[in-house]
This record gives sequence, structure tokens and C-alpha cells, in this order.
Amino acid sequence: MSPGINPRNIYYHEIIGLRVKILQYSDPGLVGVEGVVVDETQKTLLIEKKGGRRIRVFKANGVFQFTLPSGEEVVIKGEDIIGRPWDRLKKVLTARW
Repeated sequence: MSPGINPRNIYYHEIIGLRVKILQYSDPGLVGVEGVVVDETQKTLLIEKKGGRRIRVFKANGVFQFTLPSGEEVVIKGEDIIGRPWDRLKKVLTARW
């Protein structure tokens, strides 16, 4: 059985479906935006806000707070999650060799 997502493995785990809050961003108007990650590309997150409005933000431009299924909150620099989940995992595995 998979241990699930936790603060140690979030960097190479699927983040679609997690609640997210923008803590810092290059556009100050987006700071404080909250919602659910509904899509992820190599460089962006698509966040659905309450009411259904969606915004796409660049990962590298912000600091994000993700809420895990356990309720635990994890703060991550967007630049640390650039790449698709399987690409991020390859980076971790390659670095260990």
C-alpha cells in the first residue's frame, strides 16, 4: 500500500486535487488567492477558486501553501516543483546516483 502524499514526498507527488493558497507572487494581486489545483503543467498551476473561476499561475513566480489530505499544510517555493511529477521524480532519483 502506498504511504500517500506527505511533506517529504510532495515534491515528486501528484498535486492535482490539493487545496492551495498563494503566499507570495510576482503579481501582488494574486497573493492570498485560494482554491484547488485542477491541472498542472511543467511550469504552471491551474487553480479553481471558489465560485468556479480558474486562474493559471507560473510556479516559478510564487510561494504556495498546499493542504495535504491529512490536513497538514506545506509551504513550497514554486521553483522547487517546476516540472511534471514524473520528471521531478527522475531528478530526485538521478541526484542519488
